[in-house]
Amino acid sequence: MSRKIYNKLIRDKIPEIIKSKGKVPKVSVLTEEKYRKALKEKMGEEAKELLEAKTNNDILNELADIQELIKAIAKNHRITIKAVENKRKKKKRERGSFKKKIFLKYID
Repeated sequence: MSRKIYNKLIRDKIPEIIKSKGKVPKVSVLTEEKYRKALKEKMGEEAKELLEAKTNNDILNELADIQELIKAIAKNHRITIKAVENKRKKKKRERGSFKKKIFLKYID
């Protein structure tokens, strides 16, 4: 039997899913400091997967993962989702959104 190394944060039910397939996962529970770092690393992983997504279903899956991570990171930092949404709205009012598809090439 070959061992595949992951060393990454996973969703809570993944160990049970792995066991149900007859495999044995080796897991540990992270300290608060390591958890915070792992959440950010996972966000980078999901962002990369979003960049590589080809179909609308793939994009939907990655957006769902990113949204779950946003909630986890906010909770971990004692930030409410309402506060995140309020900040998003404030930034939209002050700086706009991305509707106009503007791409900055350079500034002289």
